[in-house]
Amino acid sequence: MKILTFYLIMISALTAEPVKLWPGLAPGEKAARDEKVVKKGDGIKRISEVTQPTLEVYHAKKEKATGAAVLVCPGGGYNILAIDHEGTELCRWLSDNGITGVLLKYRVPRRKNQEKHEAPLQDAQRAMTMIRFNAKAWGIDPEKIGVMGFSAGGHLAATLMGDPRRDYPDEEKYKSVSSRPDFGILIYPAYLQKGKSNTELAPELNFTKDSQPVFIAVAKNDPYYPSSALLNTKLKELGASVETHVFETGGHGFGMATKRGSPEAKTWPDLCLQWMKKQGVLK
Repeated sequence: MKILTFYLIMISALTAEPVKLWPGLAPGEKAARDEKVVKKGDGIKRISEVTQPTLEVYHAKKEKATGAAVLVCPGGGYNILAIDHEGTELCRWLSDNGITGVLLKYRVPRRKNQEKHEAPLQDAQRAMTMIRFNAKAWGIDPEKIGVMGFSAGGHLAATLMGDPRRDYPDEEKYKSVSSRPDFGILIYPAYLQKGKSNTELAPELNFTKDSQPVFIAVAKNDPYYPSSALLNTKLKELGASVETHVFETGGHGFGMATKRGSPEAKTWPDLCLQWMKKQGVLK
């Protein structure tokens, strides 16, 4: 019996119950649909048809808890979510390192007659607001809440960093709570450029000299590498805080680089932890 109890405790520590972001239908949604789950030969779990977005909280291990938290935004071109490869695995890694990981399952695929990021941004803003609102109960420092995004999720994270406006009806308890993250971690982000421009950022990105600190990791042989290079240049021109790591190889979509990517790309998690220490997020 004791062994079974211990086993159940360990399992519960590694899992998280989904919490709905919206009390009813999400803004603009007309009906809830069943999600679709697809696994291809690469073993990556992909989900689509998300109409009821959620967050899942992976609390930091008590003996290592730092008070920091990170909202994790998986990628997938705003059409699917690589929910484990760029989500669950990262939340567990964060938890192991004393950081509360919060997995965001945002709405996909792209909605007709909307910008690709419009509905996901609403979900990200609501998630960030909920994390900060519940910070005390969840053992989180409300001034140490960051966002991490991969590929399209990197674009979502970058957009969230610079857009404090909320274009949806807010519940009274959330109205005075900021949805602005305190730092951003962008891993092979996509869609940061204005169209095919190599000199202009996408108009939805609103960075200034006072923007939050940014960490970027990307491979040079990633087709979206120019996006990261441009953002790095623009942030430095503004005088904002940015640290960028460019790997010679690794391609796109390597996640934690345990199954794909390159040995060089596999170093980004440790580099990220070091950066968070330099920013004062971790001790």
